[in-house]
Amino acid sequence: MSDWMGIVWLVLLLAANAFFVGAEFAVISARRSQIEPKAEAGSKRARTALYAMEHATLMLATSQLGITVCSLLILNVSEPAIHHMLEGPLAWTGMSAEFVSVTAFVLTLLGVSYLHVVFGEMVPKNAAFSMPDQAVLLLAPPLVAISRLLRHVIAALNAVANGVLRLFGVEPKSETNSTYTLEEVASIVSHSTREGVLEDRSGALSAAFEFTTKQARDLLVPSHRLVVLPDGATPEDVESAVAKHGFSRYPIAGAAGELDGYVHIKDLVRLGEDRIAEPIPAKRIREMVSMHADTELEDVLARMQARGIHLARIHDSAGTELGVVFLEDVIEELVGEVHDATRRRRFS
Repeated sequence: MSDWMGIVWLVLLLAANAFFVGAEFAVISARRSQIEPKAEAGSKRARTALYAMEHATLMLATSQLGITVCSLLILNVSEPAIHHMLEGPLAWTGMSAEFVSVTAFVLTLLGVSYLHVVFGEMVPKNAAFSMPDQAVLLLAPPLVAISRLLRHVIAALNAVANGVLRLFGVEPKSETNSTYTLEEVASIVSHSTREGVLEDRSGALSAAFEFTTKQARDLLVPSHRLVVLPDGATPEDVESAVAKHGFSRYPIAGAAGELDGYVHIKDLVRLGEDRIAEPIPAKRIREMVSMHADTELEDVLARMQARGIHLARIHDSAGTELGVVFLEDVIEELVGEVHDATRRRRFS
């Protein structure tokens, strides 16, 4: 093979090495949320890119095999050709043959290493990091094709690598991580707000993150602060409570003093004037769900919404009643102040 042909092979092998490096970083850097809509719209490239992201370890094994083969071929094919091309001009300097050979080798090693690192590694890596979504759409299809062509070799290499990981107690994963933890999302929102690329004027985003860290005990109204109607209370008693306190919902105490349920003023509107002095009918008293004080606030909200209940009775591990959580207060943690149409003032 001629020396110039060795230069041609160097260029081709550097390009191939750059492809495998770019494909490797594109697969692990691309965002699934950006690729899925394109796949759903019918893009064949996007569907292939999703396949590559879902089989990341196989794609990485294919890339590493390609990078290794390209590097070895550069060393064995291109280096001798460049070495030989440099020996001629260096011989004109009058140096000894041994010194010329060593100098040509050092210069070749430095030159090829520089080209390999810059054009074969850094340029494609930085490009893939800068535009991962575009890169994975471009590079994933040929990478997947190569992995299928060499599937038996890749599968064997991957199996050995996974076996070694398991020996050290590490469970291999085949799919890239495309989700974020709550802390990571909160950090992203906080940073974006500081940089001015995201506005949270209402505070809804910040409230949502704080919401997930709170428990029922953080929002409960203690028993001694509740406006509780006694067992046998009448619609007239409710009317007096509304006039005095301005609330629309009132817990009802049982015969033993525990909270049996609650009454909503709209449930009493249709009662006739002749019944306002009679005890509130049992069917007009709504049930009150019971929850532990350590229940996470998002679970409190889910259970109350699922059963259409506005008040939750909160107790401790011993079963002692601690107070009540109002659905309104839970929602306010997410969206801010909610005004009850009948409410005149809040508890102090």
